[in-house]
Amino acid sequence: MKRALVTGANRGIGLAIAKGLVEQGYDVLLGARDFAAGEKAANQIGATALHLDVANPDSIAKAVQTAGPIDVLVNNAGILGSGSILNDPEDFVDSMAVMVHGPYLLMHHLTPHMAAQDFGRIVNVSSGWGAFSDGVAGPAAYGVAKAALNALTVASARTLPNTVKVNAMCPGWVRTRMGGTGADRSAEEGADTAIWLATLGKDGPTGGFFRDRKPIDW
Repeated sequence: MKRALVTGANRGIGLAIAKGLVEQGYDVLLGARDFAAGEKAANQIGATALHLDVANPDSIAKAVQTAGPIDVLVNNAGILGSGSILNDPEDFVDSMAVMVHGPYLLMHHLTPHMAAQDFGRIVNVSSGWGAFSDGVAGPAAYGVAKAALNALTVASARTLPNTVKVNAMCPGWVRTRMGGTGADRSAEEGADTAIWLATLGKDGPTGGFFRDRKPIDW
């Protein structure tokens, strides 16, 4: 049974991704900064809660040690600030920590096992707001962080063997606490492409950016 780790998975898109992977027979670790919320969510879907604050390198190191070997990593955790990017240095630091540095450290720790066993799947949950083709939109540092996550996807896919597939995806505008009630997609719809990328066969793509299972522009 393959083991998957989904970050920021106690609610929203992350929970939908974790649930989808459980339903496909994966042993899923549900990463959550709030461990009590993580345990509650994990119990509902048949996953295992893992205390993980992706903004904290010490928390990442401890979680990786607790988790053991991982075959599938979904970097889903995110934050959404407000206002102009140049007005809030703290938001910039936090956004880069959660959506770039945290995913980088998890990949740093977990990909050696994937490469050694000639199998791994990494899904970076990004956004169209992180695309240069869409003007790196979004509030505060969100778009810049997602653009950096996209760059990390491309660079790491080039570095890793083809058997370890690294892709980014945009879930669209999803009805979550971050997306708001006016969004046009359910969490399950937003999670679909991430689940597809997490379960790719050996001939699947790597180093790509996808929405609705189709390539989109960077």
